[in-house]
Amino acid sequence: MPPKRAAPEEPSDFEKQRLANIAERDKLLAELAVKKNAAQAGLYAKPAKRPASSKSKSTPAKRIKKEEIAPRRISSRLAGIQADSEVQREKEEKMYEEQKERDIERRKRRTDDLKLGDITVNGGISGFFGSDSLLRPVARPNERTFGDEEIKETTDKELKFLREKMSGLEIWDAWEPTRIKITPERIYSASFHPTEEKPIVFMGDKLGHLGIVDGSQKPEVSAVKHEDDDEDEEDDYPDPIITTIKPHTRTISSMHTHSSNPGTLFTGSYDSSIRSIDLQKQVAVEVYGPKDKLEDSPVSGIDMSATDPNTIYFTTLQGSFGLHDYRTSSSDTVMYELSDKKIGGFTLNPLAPHYLATASLDRTMKLWDLRKITKNLPTLVGEHESRLSVSHAAFNTAGQVATSSYDDTIKIHSFGVTPAPTTTTPSSRKLKIKRSTEKLESMQTWKLGHTLPHEVMEPEVTISHNNQTGRWVTILRPQWQRHPQDGIQKFVIGNMNRFVDVYSATGEQLAQLGGEGITAVPAVAVFHPTKDYIAAGTASGKLCLWM
Repeated sequence: MPPKRAAPEEPSDFEKQRLANIAERDKLLAELAVKKNAAQAGLYAKPAKRPASSKSKSTPAKRIKKEEIAPRRISSRLAGIQADSEVQREKEEKMYEEQKERDIERRKRRTDDLKLGDITVNGGISGFFGSDSLLRPVARPNERTFGDEEIKETTDKELKFLREKMSGLEIWDAWEPTRIKITPERIYSASFHPTEEKPIVFMGDKLGHLGIVDGSQKPEVSAVKHEDDDEDEEDDYPDPIITTIKPHTRTISSMHTHSSNPGTLFTGSYDSSIRSIDLQKQVAVEVYGPKDKLEDSPVSGIDMSATDPNTIYFTTLQGSFGLHDYRTSSSDTVMYELSDKKIGGFTLNPLAPHYLATASLDRTMKLWDLRKITKNLPTLVGEHESRLSVSHAAFNTAGQVATSSYDDTIKIHSFGVTPAPTTTTPSSRKLKIKRSTEKLESMQTWKLGHTLPHEVMEPEVTISHNNQTGRWVTILRPQWQRHPQDGIQKFVIGNMNRFVDVYSATGEQLAQLGGEGITAVPAVAVFHPTKDYIAAGTASGKLCLWM
């Protein structure tokens, strides 16, 4: 007997739905087929076309930007207006004319003053156009702002003489600047050896290299020429002799040579150390460094007192100031926290070294007296606040401080007496020099705890100067000639237009130095301590030298 078949299982809900969908689809296809056959047989007539002149409601209208809230539209059927009637056509023609007038009015030129807030279409403008970065000056490579024309127009004989003298410095042309690569990376610091026999330049770069070059050397041209020399004449001129060492592992931020020991160069670095480089023994010794080798305390500047060859003064990027006798261990270093933010540069008063000026990211230039310490801080003599951060504060031997700031100014401060007159006659200039001496003498006679009122801390001279170096150019810093042979106080600073600017202590520009082959900004510029030599370094490690 055959086995009994099992009863078929009832389809699931999913299967039922699938079958229903299939049935509905077949029914729809059948209806479409019937309509198609009927149309082919002429059973369904095509709708008549509307007149071309009438504006149908079904005609797609051009989208127009909504500028104001319009009255709510009412259906023509509800308003009792018959489609394609004369009333409907008049209504549409009226709407068309009104829209046309609005378009004409929208395109009409406006001549009144417009507030950006009133015409903003999308987003906000306060945070965008309010940014200082959009309002800063832009560098214009090789475009002079000072030159022969300004010198010719100078009526003051003494000033004209100074301008002709400084503008007469010529760039070292033994080699093109592009061939004088003194360091492998971007130059951050520079200095001259104090000798007057020849210009010996030191330059430190971003990775701790120190380049040394003798600016008196000349290329030795080979007496033997080959047949193909005409194709490349530069083969006859070897590159200049440059000595490069690497005493630090990070940026060399500052360097100093003490007048009593010209055979030693002191260098400060972002690797948190200060080294003494003996040029004769050819050895670099660490004279300062944090006790903990892992401590990161980058040195931003170093200086020394002319009367004390054993003590090094330095600042850090953490806002600290230190005094260290390098004959002792680093544990004996005296430290003061002068700022909550980075101190970018500082100098001691050359003739009154117990006074120092600091420049900080907190936008201030501060004057301190080291003779009296209260609350573990030197006495704050006074401070001046700029609109943006201050990059450097440089003392000269006349008791003046020059600062550079990201507010695109160079300020010259003088302390102790009322600011000198701003006229440019020879007699007034002599008066300025005399008054500067009086200010220095008054600083030397200040008692412990002496402070200056706000109005005395104001700059005597403010010079407009583009200091927007950006990310790839080293910060511009003014550097005084420490002991000028002619007795005229003057300082040098890099120019973003690929020049070097020279200014007097009274704020008058004396020269704008350039030359062929300078393809980058000579941002790091320094004076020789006594002679009119000027050296400048670029972001590509190239040297520019004027003599």
